[in-house]
Amino acid sequence: MTDTLKEKFWDRLEDTRTGMMAAEGARAVPMSHYVDDDTKEPVIWFITAKGTDLAKAATKGAAGEYIISSNDEALYARIEGHVRISTDAAKLDEIWNGIAAAWFEGGKQDDDVQLIRFDLTEAEVWATGGSLKFLYEVAKAHLTDSKPDMGDHGTIHFNAA
Repeated sequence: MTDTLKEKFWDRLEDTRTGMMAAEGARAVPMSHYVDDDTKEPVIWFITAKGTDLAKAATKGAAGEYIISSNDEALYARIEGHVRISTDAAKLDEIWNGIAAAWFEGGKQDDDVQLIRFDLTEAEVWATGGSLKFLYEVAKAHLTDSKPDMGDHGTIHFNAA
């Protein structure tokens, strides 16, 4: 099940836009994440401002935690890893979009733009059938006196770079 759960995790994470990111010394704040579609390496990217608590924590390679809940309720995850500063201009070019641009007047050349790399070590994942499937399973459980099937749940371990 772990390979199937890992595949569901990456596929559904790509369809989810935001979560709550925290790191040692940085309180949890809403962030948009960016997944590398090609490699599926255990990395999630964030764009933030240099003066944020997250950027300060990333200069120390702090432990971090990212909590997500997809809009369609098909993915819930608690993701652990380490944040660090990245100066990868090609990666910034690749993931830059209108959401990031709304925060920086100077675009991706703004001196305040900071790329953060989140190297994953572990993720506890709940991959469900979504909200309609949830309602169906609850109704079925009441009719059959059985427990509802809430999808796949497990912990994925990554070999972070």
